Amino acid sequence: MNVADRHPAGDGRQGRQRLGGRLRRRAAALLCCTLLALAPLSACGDENSAKVVFTTGLGPDEVFRIGNGVCTVPEMMVYLTNTQNQYESVYGAEVWNISVEGVTLEENVKDTVLAKIAQIKTMYLLAQDREVALDEAESGRVEQAAAEYFASLNEREAELMGVEQKTIEQLYEEYALADKVYRYIIQDVTPEISDDEARTITVQHILLRTSTEDGAGNRVDYSRERKQEIYRNACEIRREAAEDEADFVDLATRYSEDTTISYSFGKGEMDLAFEEAAFSLETGEVSEVVETEAGYHIIKCLSTFDREQTDLNKQQIVEERRREVFGQEYDAFVETLARQLNEKVWDEVALLHDEAVETKSFFDVYAKYFPQ
Repeated sequence: MNVADRHPAGDGRQGRQRLGGRLRRRAAALLCCTLLALAPLSACGDENSAKVVFTTGLGPDEVFRIGNGVCTVPEMMVYLTNTQNQYESVYGAEVWNISVEGVTLEENVKDTVLAKIAQIKTMYLLAQDREVALDEAESGRVEQAAAEYFASLNEREAELMGVEQKTIEQLYEEYALADKVYRYIIQDVTPEISDDEARTITVQHILLRTSTEDGAGNRVDYSRERKQEIYRNACEIRREAAEDEADFVDLATRYSEDTTISYSFGKGEMDLAFEEAAFSLETGEVSEVVETEAGYHIIKCLSTFDREQTDLNKQQIVEERRREVFGQEYDAFVETLARQLNEKVWDEVALLHDEAVETKSFFDVYAKYFPQ
């Protein structure tokens, strides 16, 4: 787990025109997770997850409390302001005019930042519970990082965020301990992953669809008679494809209703029927007609094994297993914590729209002193 998710704009570097589409797809999920970093990591979308207690009993500058840990407004503003300026550096200041289904991008980003900092605060408490601490060298790097970032702030930025150098030191210490406790918990998780489990194959395919979409985008299945006709056509195409001199790409270009001809994938990534048929083929072999929800497929195997990709898949599977192990520890721990949100203060937290506020290096400075 990389808690130092330093560039929330990340893959959005492809341009402004795609941001609205991504927000449309992700807004519901992000808002679902607004406060769920205060609950188990796996709880997003779970109706039975622990609930956050809304209260006005916190201090006037306290955004939320988890166990005996507190997030203050200045701490929240460091995260929020740096995230804001990362977005603006990619999309421009006009990005905040975007709204999807009544949810503004500002509200969306606020929720995401709240979830992020709440998770780090919780992992910091977990580190204390597991008696994981920074060593002298790590503490020294925290101080150096804090001094560098704080020195980069102009007076206006420090004033509006309400921060002092000790505020930054606290945030970097929590960041570093969150990383360290994760590594501590997963240090003995070294599962053996077989080549077969991680194997990636490459195939070409021809797809004849058995459904269409109506004007509203709803799936409409073809009639049984038309499906039978399509199946007969698929069998004839398959017969041609299996001939020794057949040009599969030419056949796919002429007949396939999928814009992609070649796919590389591992187990668990495709429709089960498609996957089982593909993994049973030898290099150069053509499958029988395979039916999936999309329609009828004819599959040709190009490669049954890719050593480089298989090794990469092994690493990904190991990391996934480690995240699962950590998630179990995290879930059990967070259930023991009281969680409170200062709703009044949180509603008053807002982005800083000030020309003098340009800071965006908080996460980069951390990465400089604590590289992954």
